[in-house]
Formats: sequence, C-alpha cells, structure tokens
Amino acid sequence: MADAAELAFLPMQSGDLDAVLSIEQISHAHPWTKGNFNDSLAAGHWAYCIRPEPKDAEPGSYLDPKVLWAYCVLYPAVDELHLLNITVAPKLRRLGIAARIMRAIEGIAASRQMPRIILEVRPSNIPAITLYESLGYEKIGVRKDYYPADQASGQREDAQVMAKSINLSA
Repeated sequence: MADAAELAFLPMQSGDLDAVLSIEQISHAHPWTKGNFNDSLAAGHWAYCIRPEPKDAEPGSYLDPKVLWAYCVLYPAVDELHLLNITVAPKLRRLGIAARIMRAIEGIAASRQMPRIILEVRPSNIPAITLYESLGYEKIGVRKDYYPADQASGQREDAQVMAKSINLSA
C-alpha cells in the first residue's frame, strides 16, 4: 500500500516538469507555471520529486517508481527553511503521504541546522491547515492579498503564515 511504501526524494530536474505540471494543474485553482518551476530550479531552491522507493517497485501500479506521487519546493534562507510548494497527486491523498513528506522536510531542516520552517497557506485550504496544525505548525501572521483568487475580478486571498520550530539538538 502507498501508506507503507518508502518515499524516495529525488532532486527535481527540468525533465520532471511535465509530470509535475500535470499534478499541479489539476490540484490548484492558480497553479504554478512551468516558468515558476524553472525559476525555482534556476535559483537553486531545493525541489524534490517524491516517488516510491525502487525496492517497493511494482511496475504498472502506483508503486511503479516512474509514477510521481508528490513534489515539494523549498527555499533555504539563513535561519529558516521556507516551504514554497507541496503537492500530492490527487489519487494518493488522504494516505498520510503529505504528513510523511512534512516530517522528512523537518529532517532536512534539522540536518542543515535550520531552526524553523515557515510556510504560507490559503485560509480556505482547511485540509492543509489541519495537517500543518496536527504536525505542530502555528499561525504566526497573515500576508494580505498574497494569493490570486479570481482572475476576472482581480480579487486576491490572504495567506495564513505558519511556522514550526525545529529541534536541532536531536
């Protein structure tokens, strides 16, 4: 099962972007563009494609390591790791994959001696907020008019800023 398979975090490459964009476009009302992802890769952001580990491989199934399960883009700052994008393929949601990815991201932050992870989330994205809160993230602020909400009217949606302190002594 997907919830038992090990996750492989592979550096995102430009050749992965078609698979990434196919998930991004069906997952978000205002998806990142290929240019957004290319800009992140060019800027040196830490971008990962998450697939099942090859040892769990079952070609032709969802355990096929060629199948993209999820991806994330992280921006390393001086004293914090900023989560820019995390998306799980729709057919694999509600299996605990996002929580496992977030715990792995926390491990990345700890290994790089970054004491905090920060992220923005739409207040309307209740499932994501619920996940982040269950993992110990707390609301620390609001970014006004951060997200596009309605292209026709130009309306925008605020972002809820959340953060979690990372234990660096472990």
